[in-house]
Amino acid sequence: MKIFKADYVFPVSAYPIKNGYVAVDDQGKIIAVSDQIPPEAEHFPVEKLSGIITPGFINTHCHVELSHLHGKVQKGGGLVQFIKNLQALRDIGRKEIEAAAIKADHDMYENGIVAVGDISNSNVTVPIKANSKIYYHTFVETFGFLPERAGATFEAALQLMSQFKPQSCSVTPHAPYSVSKELFRLIKKYCNDHPEKNLISIHNQECEDENKFYRYKQGSFNDLYAHFGIDISYFKAQARSSVQSIVPLLPAKQDILMVHNTCTNLKDIYFIKRFDSRINWCFCPNANLYIEETLPKVDLFLDQGFNLTLGTDSLASNDKLCILNEMRVLQENFPSLNFERLLKWATLNGAKLLGVDKEKGSLDPGKTPGLNLITGLDELKITAEAKVKRLV
Repeated sequence: MKIFKADYVFPVSAYPIKNGYVAVDDQGKIIAVSDQIPPEAEHFPVEKLSGIITPGFINTHCHVELSHLHGKVQKGGGLVQFIKNLQALRDIGRKEIEAAAIKADHDMYENGIVAVGDISNSNVTVPIKANSKIYYHTFVETFGFLPERAGATFEAALQLMSQFKPQSCSVTPHAPYSVSKELFRLIKKYCNDHPEKNLISIHNQECEDENKFYRYKQGSFNDLYAHFGIDISYFKAQARSSVQSIVPLLPAKQDILMVHNTCTNLKDIYFIKRFDSRINWCFCPNANLYIEETLPKVDLFLDQGFNLTLGTDSLASNDKLCILNEMRVLQENFPSLNFERLLKWATLNGAKLLGVDKEKGSLDPGKTPGLNLITGLDELKITAEAKVKRLV
Protein backbone atom coordinates (compact mmCIF):
# COMPACT_ATOMS: atom_id res chain seq x y z
CA MET A 1 0.00 0.00 0.00
CA LYS A 2 1.08 3.58 -0.74
CA ILE A 3 -0.19 6.75 0.91
CA PHE A 4 0.23 10.21 -0.55
CA LYS A 5 -0.50 13.56 1.04
CA ALA A 6 -0.66 16.76 -1.03
CA ASP A 7 -1.67 20.40 -0.73
CA TYR A 8 -4.90 19.46 -2.47
CA VAL A 9 -6.50 16.26 -3.65
CA PHE A 10 -9.01 16.61 -6.48
CA PRO A 11 -11.20 13.48 -6.60
CA VAL A 12 -13.25 15.07 -9.48
CA SER A 13 -16.36 13.18 -8.34
CA ALA A 14 -16.34 15.14 -5.06
CA TYR A 15 -15.14 18.45 -3.69
CA PRO A 16 -11.37 19.11 -3.56
CA ILE A 17 -9.72 18.19 -0.25
CA LYS A 18 -7.16 20.57 1.22
CA ASN A 19 -4.19 18.72 2.75
CA GLY A 20 -5.78 15.52 1.49
CA TYR A 21 -4.64 11.89 1.56
CA VAL A 22 -4.92 9.18 -1.08
CA ALA A 23 -4.23 5.54 -0.29
CA VAL A 24 -3.75 2.96 -3.07
CA ASP A 25 -2.87 -0.72 -3.09
CA ASP A 26 0.03 -2.26 -5.00
CA GLN A 27 -2.06 -2.45 -8.19
CA GLY A 28 -3.00 1.23 -8.03
CA LYS A 29 -6.56 0.67 -6.83
CA ILE A 30 -7.93 3.49 -4.70
CA ILE A 31 -8.37 2.38 -1.08
CA ALA A 32 -9.40 5.70 0.41
CA VAL A 33 -9.46 9.46 -0.21
CA SER A 34 -9.75 11.62 2.90
CA ASP A 35 -8.65 14.70 4.82
CA GLN A 36 -6.85 12.41 7.27
CA ILE A 37 -4.90 9.18 7.19
CA PRO A 38 -7.36 6.31 6.59
CA PRO A 39 -7.49 3.88 9.55
CA GLU A 40 -6.51 0.95 7.34
CA ALA A 41 -3.37 2.82 6.25
CA GLU A 42 -2.18 4.34 9.52
CA HIS A 43 0.74 1.94 9.88
CA PHE A 44 2.17 2.75 6.43
CA PRO A 45 4.58 5.61 5.65
CA VAL A 46 3.10 8.75 4.09
CA GLU A 47 4.76 10.42 1.09
CA LYS A 48 4.21 14.15 1.55
CA LEU A 49 4.06 16.10 -1.68
CA SER A 50 3.83 19.74 -2.70
CA GLY A 51 1.19 20.19 -5.37
CA ILE A 52 -2.17 18.74 -6.39
CA ILE A 53 -3.09 15.08 -6.79
CA THR A 54 -5.55 14.28 -9.57
CA PRO A 55 -6.75 11.21 -11.46
CA GLY A 56 -4.90 10.22 -14.62
CA PHE A 57 -5.78 12.18 -17.76
CA ILE A 58 -7.99 10.99 -20.61
CA ASN A 59 -6.98 12.06 -24.13
CA THR A 60 -10.07 11.63 -26.29
CA HIS A 61 -8.46 12.62 -29.60
CA CYS A 62 -5.04 11.61 -30.88
CA HIS A 63 -3.35 10.24 -34.01
CA VAL A 64 -0.47 8.15 -32.66
CA GLU A 65 0.39 6.83 -36.12
CA LEU A 66 1.27 10.38 -37.27
CA SER A 67 3.91 10.89 -34.57
CA HIS A 68 6.75 10.62 -37.11
CA LEU A 69 5.58 13.97 -38.54
CA HIS A 70 6.59 15.90 -35.42
CA GLY A 71 7.97 19.27 -36.50
CA LYS A 72 7.67 18.48 -40.21
CA VAL A 73 4.36 20.14 -41.09
CA GLN A 74 4.25 23.90 -41.57
CA LYS A 75 2.53 25.90 -38.82
CA GLY A 76 -0.21 28.39 -39.51
CA GLY A 77 -0.90 27.50 -43.13
CA GLY A 78 -4.56 26.71 -42.59
CA LEU A 79 -6.36 23.38 -42.71
CA VAL A 80 -6.35 22.81 -46.47
CA GLN A 81 -2.61 23.39 -46.76
CA PHE A 82 -2.08 21.25 -43.65
CA ILE A 83 -3.95 18.35 -45.31
CA LYS A 84 -1.87 18.70 -48.48
CA ASN A 85 1.37 18.70 -46.50
CA LEU A 86 0.22 15.79 -44.35
CA GLN A 87 -0.59 13.59 -47.32
CA ALA A 88 2.72 14.42 -48.97
CA LEU A 89 4.75 13.53 -45.88
CA ARG A 90 2.90 10.73 -44.08
CA ASP A 91 4.01 7.70 -46.10
CA ILE A 92 7.55 6.72 -45.11
CA GLY A 93 9.18 3.53 -43.87
CA ARG A 94 7.11 1.47 -41.45
CA LYS A 95 9.96 1.17 -38.95
CA GLU A 96 10.23 4.94 -38.60
CA ILE A 97 6.48 5.24 -38.12
CA GLU A 98 6.52 2.47 -35.49
CA ALA A 99 9.45 3.97 -33.59
CA ALA A 100 7.80 7.39 -33.41
CA ALA A 101 4.49 5.84 -32.33
CA ILE A 102 6.20 3.85 -29.55
CA LYS A 103 7.86 7.01 -28.27
CA ALA A 104 4.55 8.91 -28.38
CA ASP A 105 2.87 6.16 -26.38
CA HIS A 106 5.67 6.30 -23.79
CA ASP A 107 5.55 10.10 -23.60
CA MET A 108 1.79 10.15 -23.08
CA TYR A 109 2.17 7.66 -20.24
CA GLU A 110 4.85 9.83 -18.63
CA ASN A 111 2.57 12.86 -19.07
CA GLY A 112 -0.06 11.19 -16.90
CA ILE A 113 -2.41 10.00 -19.65
CA VAL A 114 -4.15 6.73 -18.83
CA ALA A 115 -6.62 6.36 -21.72
CA VAL A 116 -6.69 7.55 -25.33
CA GLY A 117 -9.23 7.76 -28.11
CA ASP A 118 -6.92 7.25 -31.08
CA ILE A 119 -7.55 7.67 -34.80
CA SER A 120 -6.10 5.00 -37.09
CA ASN A 121 -5.92 4.67 -40.86
CA SER A 122 -3.58 1.66 -40.83
CA ASN A 123 -2.67 -1.34 -38.69
CA VAL A 124 0.74 0.05 -37.65
CA THR A 125 -0.32 0.73 -34.03
CA VAL A 126 -2.01 -2.64 -33.39
CA PRO A 127 0.94 -4.25 -31.53
CA ILE A 128 1.91 -0.98 -29.82
CA LYS A 129 -1.55 -0.61 -28.29
CA ALA A 130 -1.71 -4.29 -27.35
CA ASN A 131 1.46 -3.88 -25.27
CA SER A 132 0.82 -0.38 -23.92
CA LYS A 133 0.23 0.60 -20.30
CA ILE A 134 -2.40 2.99 -21.64
CA TYR A 135 -5.99 2.00 -22.42
CA TYR A 136 -6.81 2.68 -26.07
CA HIS A 137 -10.04 2.90 -27.99
CA THR A 138 -9.18 2.96 -31.70
CA PHE A 139 -11.37 4.89 -34.12
CA VAL A 140 -10.85 3.25 -37.51
CA GLU A 141 -11.38 6.18 -39.82
CA THR A 142 -13.15 6.15 -43.18
CA PHE A 143 -12.45 8.55 -46.07
CA GLY A 144 -14.55 8.67 -49.22
CA PHE A 145 -16.27 11.70 -50.72
CA LEU A 146 -17.24 9.92 -53.94
CA PRO A 147 -20.66 8.20 -53.60
CA GLU A 148 -19.71 5.30 -55.88
CA ARG A 149 -16.79 4.39 -53.59
CA ALA A 150 -18.84 4.23 -50.38
CA GLY A 151 -19.33 0.46 -50.28
CA ALA A 152 -15.70 -0.44 -50.95
CA THR A 153 -14.45 2.21 -48.50
CA PHE A 154 -16.71 0.94 -45.75
CA GLU A 155 -15.71 -2.70 -46.27
CA ALA A 156 -12.03 -1.74 -46.12
CA ALA A 157 -12.65 0.01 -42.79
CA LEU A 158 -14.38 -3.07 -41.39
CA GLN A 159 -11.45 -5.22 -42.50
CA LEU A 160 -8.98 -2.89 -40.79
CA MET A 161 -11.10 -2.81 -37.64
CA SER A 162 -10.97 -6.62 -37.48
CA GLN A 163 -7.17 -6.36 -37.15
CA PHE A 164 -7.53 -4.27 -33.97
CA LYS A 165 -9.92 -6.67 -32.26
CA PRO A 166 -10.19 -7.77 -29.48
CA GLN A 167 -8.92 -4.30 -28.54
CA SER A 168 -11.66 -1.71 -28.12
CA CYS A 169 -12.35 -0.19 -31.55
CA SER A 170 -15.04 1.23 -33.81
CA VAL A 171 -15.52 2.44 -37.37
CA THR A 172 -15.97 6.18 -37.76
CA PRO A 173 -16.23 8.94 -40.40
CA HIS A 174 -13.29 11.31 -40.81
CA ALA A 175 -14.94 14.69 -41.49
CA PRO A 176 -17.93 16.21 -43.31
CA TYR A 177 -15.74 17.25 -46.25
CA SER A 178 -14.26 13.77 -46.74
CA VAL A 179 -17.27 11.46 -46.29
CA SER A 180 -20.17 11.17 -48.73
CA LYS A 181 -23.79 10.92 -47.65
CA GLU A 182 -23.76 7.33 -48.86
CA LEU A 183 -20.80 6.47 -46.62
CA PHE A 184 -22.40 8.26 -43.67
CA ARG A 185 -25.52 6.14 -44.20
CA LEU A 186 -23.52 2.90 -44.23
CA ILE A 187 -21.88 3.84 -40.93
CA LYS A 188 -25.25 4.80 -39.45
CA LYS A 189 -26.78 1.48 -40.54
CA TYR A 190 -23.84 -0.41 -39.04
CA CYS A 191 -24.33 1.41 -35.72
CA ASN A 192 -28.06 0.72 -35.72
CA ASP A 193 -27.57 -2.96 -36.60
CA HIS A 194 -25.00 -3.65 -33.89
CA PRO A 195 -26.12 -3.42 -30.27
CA GLU A 196 -22.52 -3.15 -29.03
CA LYS A 197 -21.07 0.30 -28.70
CA ASN A 198 -19.62 1.77 -31.91
CA LEU A 199 -18.25 5.11 -30.78
CA ILE A 200 -18.15 7.84 -33.40
CA SER A 201 -15.45 10.51 -33.57
CA ILE A 202 -15.60 13.12 -36.33
CA HIS A 203 -13.42 16.12 -37.12
CA ASN A 204 -15.80 19.06 -37.10
CA GLN A 205 -15.58 22.62 -38.45
CA GLU A 206 -11.83 23.08 -38.18
CA CYS A 207 -11.91 26.11 -40.47
CA GLU A 208 -14.46 28.55 -41.86
CA ASP A 209 -13.91 27.29 -45.41
CA GLU A 210 -15.49 23.98 -44.35
CA ASN A 211 -18.73 25.84 -43.66
CA LYS A 212 -18.31 27.94 -46.82
CA PHE A 213 -18.00 24.79 -48.90
CA TYR A 214 -21.18 23.29 -47.47
CA ARG A 215 -23.18 26.51 -47.65
CA TYR A 216 -22.13 27.76 -51.08
CA LYS A 217 -19.71 25.21 -52.58
CA GLN A 218 -17.07 27.91 -52.46
CA GLY A 219 -13.66 28.33 -50.84
CA SER A 220 -10.39 26.45 -50.65
CA PHE A 221 -11.88 22.95 -50.40
CA ASN A 222 -12.61 23.10 -54.13
CA ASP A 223 -8.86 23.50 -54.64
CA LEU A 224 -8.23 20.57 -52.28
CA TYR A 225 -10.42 18.20 -54.31
CA ALA A 226 -8.79 19.39 -57.55
CA HIS A 227 -5.36 18.84 -55.96
CA PHE A 228 -6.24 15.19 -55.28
CA GLY A 229 -8.02 14.74 -58.62
CA ILE A 230 -11.47 14.22 -57.09
CA ASP A 231 -14.47 15.15 -59.26
CA ILE A 232 -17.07 16.76 -56.99
CA SER A 233 -19.46 17.93 -59.70
CA TYR A 234 -22.18 15.83 -58.10
CA PHE A 235 -22.04 17.80 -54.83
CA LYS A 236 -24.62 20.56 -54.38
CA ALA A 237 -24.40 23.44 -51.93
CA GLN A 238 -26.40 22.58 -48.80
CA ALA A 239 -27.23 26.18 -47.74
CA ARG A 240 -26.24 25.36 -44.16
CA SER A 241 -23.08 24.72 -42.18
CA SER A 242 -21.22 21.43 -42.40
CA VAL A 243 -22.31 20.17 -38.99
CA GLN A 244 -25.96 21.07 -39.63
CA SER A 245 -25.72 19.16 -42.91
CA ILE A 246 -24.39 15.93 -41.43
CA VAL A 247 -26.14 15.65 -38.06
CA PRO A 248 -29.23 14.04 -39.62
CA LEU A 249 -26.91 11.41 -41.12
CA LEU A 250 -25.42 10.39 -37.75
CA PRO A 251 -26.69 7.52 -35.56
CA ALA A 252 -28.90 8.34 -32.59
CA LYS A 253 -27.98 5.29 -30.48
CA GLN A 254 -24.21 5.87 -30.25
CA ASP A 255 -22.09 8.49 -28.53
CA ILE A 256 -20.66 10.93 -31.07
CA LEU A 257 -17.54 12.99 -30.41
CA MET A 258 -17.26 16.24 -32.36
CA VAL A 259 -13.57 17.16 -32.46
CA HIS A 260 -12.00 20.63 -32.81
CA ASN A 261 -15.19 22.70 -33.41
CA THR A 262 -13.07 25.73 -34.22
CA CYS A 263 -15.81 27.49 -36.19
CA THR A 264 -18.90 26.06 -34.49
CA ASN A 265 -21.33 28.83 -33.55
CA LEU A 266 -24.38 29.15 -31.33
CA LYS A 267 -26.78 28.44 -34.22
CA ASP A 268 -24.99 25.14 -34.81
CA ILE A 269 -25.25 24.24 -31.13
CA TYR A 270 -28.96 25.03 -30.98
CA PHE A 271 -29.54 23.12 -34.21
CA ILE A 272 -27.84 20.03 -32.79
CA LYS A 273 -29.89 20.20 -29.60
CA ARG A 274 -33.04 19.71 -31.68
CA PHE A 275 -31.92 16.18 -32.54
CA ASP A 276 -32.00 13.13 -30.32
CA SER A 277 -28.26 12.60 -30.79
CA ARG A 278 -25.71 11.82 -28.10
CA ILE A 279 -23.26 14.58 -28.97
CA ASN A 280 -20.00 15.08 -27.05
CA TRP A 281 -17.39 17.72 -27.83
CA CYS A 282 -13.60 17.57 -27.77
CA PHE A 283 -11.29 20.59 -27.76
CA CYS A 284 -7.67 20.38 -28.96
CA PRO A 285 -6.56 24.02 -28.57
CA ASN A 286 -2.88 23.61 -29.33
CA ALA A 287 -3.68 21.94 -32.67
CA ASN A 288 -6.14 24.72 -33.53
CA LEU A 289 -3.42 27.30 -32.91
CA TYR A 290 -0.87 25.23 -34.84
CA ILE A 291 -3.06 24.87 -37.95
CA GLU A 292 -5.50 27.80 -38.04
CA GLU A 293 -3.99 30.15 -35.44
CA THR A 294 -7.37 30.47 -33.74
CA LEU A 295 -9.40 28.80 -30.99
CA PRO A 296 -12.98 27.55 -30.78
CA LYS A 297 -15.59 29.72 -29.05
CA VAL A 298 -15.43 27.55 -25.95
CA ASP A 299 -17.69 29.82 -23.87
CA LEU A 300 -20.61 28.97 -26.18
CA PHE A 301 -20.47 25.32 -25.12
CA LEU A 302 -20.59 25.92 -21.38
CA ASP A 303 -23.70 24.92 -19.45
CA GLN A 304 -25.43 23.59 -22.56
CA GLY A 305 -25.79 20.08 -21.14
CA PHE A 306 -23.07 18.52 -23.31
CA ASN A 307 -20.19 16.29 -22.24
CA LEU A 308 -16.97 18.26 -22.93
CA THR A 309 -13.58 16.56 -23.26
CA LEU A 310 -9.98 17.33 -24.22
CA GLY A 311 -7.57 15.94 -26.80
CA THR A 312 -4.06 16.56 -28.06
CA ASP A 313 -4.49 15.76 -31.77
CA SER A 314 -1.26 14.48 -33.32
CA LEU A 315 2.40 15.44 -33.19
CA ALA A 316 1.92 16.62 -36.77
CA SER A 317 -0.10 19.50 -35.28
CA ASN A 318 1.22 19.79 -31.73
CA ASP A 319 4.54 20.17 -29.98
CA LYS A 320 3.76 17.51 -27.37
CA LEU A 321 1.02 15.10 -26.32
CA CYS A 322 0.17 16.56 -22.92
CA ILE A 323 -3.34 17.18 -21.61
CA LEU A 324 -2.07 19.57 -18.93
CA ASN A 325 -0.72 21.76 -21.72
CA GLU A 326 -4.15 21.79 -23.40
CA MET A 327 -5.71 22.82 -20.08
CA ARG A 328 -3.17 25.64 -19.72
CA VAL A 329 -3.94 27.12 -23.14
CA LEU A 330 -7.68 27.07 -22.47
CA GLN A 331 -7.31 28.64 -19.04
CA GLU A 332 -5.09 31.39 -20.45
CA ASN A 333 -7.58 32.26 -23.18
CA PHE A 334 -10.90 31.72 -21.40
CA PRO A 335 -10.94 33.28 -17.89
CA SER A 336 -14.30 31.66 -17.13
CA LEU A 337 -12.64 28.22 -17.10
CA ASN A 338 -11.39 27.38 -13.63
CA PHE A 339 -9.06 24.49 -12.85
CA GLU A 340 -11.77 22.28 -11.39
CA ARG A 341 -13.93 22.49 -14.51
CA LEU A 342 -11.02 21.84 -16.86
CA LEU A 343 -9.89 18.88 -14.77
CA LYS A 344 -13.30 17.27 -15.15
CA TRP A 345 -13.06 17.65 -18.92
CA ALA A 346 -9.59 16.11 -18.78
CA THR A 347 -10.56 13.11 -16.64
CA LEU A 348 -14.09 11.96 -15.81
CA ASN A 349 -15.79 13.36 -18.93
CA GLY A 350 -13.29 11.65 -21.18
CA ALA A 351 -13.62 8.39 -19.24
CA LYS A 352 -17.39 8.51 -19.70
CA LEU A 353 -17.01 9.06 -23.44
CA LEU A 354 -14.66 6.09 -23.81
CA GLY A 355 -16.81 3.92 -21.53
CA VAL A 356 -14.12 3.42 -18.87
CA ASP A 357 -15.55 5.60 -16.09
CA LYS A 358 -16.07 2.57 -13.84
CA GLU A 359 -12.29 2.22 -13.62
CA LYS A 360 -10.87 5.65 -14.50
CA GLY A 361 -11.61 9.36 -14.40
CA SER A 362 -12.05 9.99 -10.66
CA LEU A 363 -10.52 9.08 -7.31
CA ASP A 364 -13.25 6.78 -6.03
CA PRO A 365 -12.47 3.72 -3.87
CA GLY A 366 -12.26 0.61 -6.04
CA LYS A 367 -11.16 2.44 -9.19
CA THR A 368 -7.72 2.28 -10.80
CA PRO A 369 -7.59 5.75 -12.37
CA GLY A 370 -3.88 6.44 -12.04
CA LEU A 371 -2.57 9.28 -9.90
CA ASN A 372 -0.98 12.48 -11.18
CA LEU A 373 0.86 15.14 -9.23
CA ILE A 374 0.56 18.63 -10.70
CA THR A 375 3.06 21.24 -9.56
CA GLY A 376 3.86 24.81 -10.54
CA LEU A 377 0.32 26.16 -10.22
CA ASP A 378 -0.35 29.69 -9.01
CA GLU A 379 -3.50 29.60 -6.87
CA LEU A 380 -4.99 26.95 -9.17
CA LYS A 381 -3.91 28.82 -12.30
CA ILE A 382 -1.93 26.66 -14.70
CA THR A 383 1.30 28.50 -15.40
CA ALA A 384 3.96 27.91 -18.03
CA GLU A 385 6.01 26.25 -15.27
CA ALA A 386 3.25 23.76 -14.38
CA LYS A 387 4.28 20.12 -14.69
CA VAL A 388 2.61 16.76 -14.33
CA LYS A 389 4.27 13.74 -12.74
CA ARG A 390 2.76 10.27 -12.70
CA LEU A 391 2.61 8.85 -9.16
CA VAL A 392 0.79 5.58 -9.93
